[in-house]
Amino acid sequence: MNEIIIRTELLPGDLGLVAHLHGQVYTQEYGYGLGFEGYVLEGLGEFALRYDPAKDRVWVCEHQGRMIGFLLGMHRDKVAQLRYFILLPEYRGSGLGKRLMQLFMDWLRACGYNKAYLWTTNELETAAALYERHGFRLTEEKESAAFNKVLIERRYDLELKNTTHL
Repeated sequence: MNEIIIRTELLPGDLGLVAHLHGQVYTQEYGYGLGFEGYVLEGLGEFALRYDPAKDRVWVCEHQGRMIGFLLGMHRDKVAQLRYFILLPEYRGSGLGKRLMQLFMDWLRACGYNKAYLWTTNELETAAALYERHGFRLTEEKESAAFNKVLIERRYDLELKNTTHL
């Protein structure tokens, strides 16, 4: 864990690697197909075009020069969206995911966001538990076949107290 670097500067090529990680990991672990990778690519394209370092944040995790994890905080007017949270399987359980969530929460407060949300699926129970430990609450569920299989998409919302509006 000491050799892992977490940087917040977005560099050319990072978003392509994020799409690659999602396509690879989610296909291997959950059987998601090209529809999922297309969804990721579409969202990353939107982020790249709207990226504002004053309102958005990335956390790029690297180990020995290789991207091993990623998290993105994206502005949506006065609300932040948590997106593309991923860790390679061999780095899970190391505390890195908890560290990234704490960095995300600290960033929300520092930027004055008082609301945030994210979408995930019913298959990502460990991630959902981490979100709930940080105050996110399940607010919406819908059946979906967008990722080349039938599953339940879930929206989680967070409302922070004692923050100022952007």
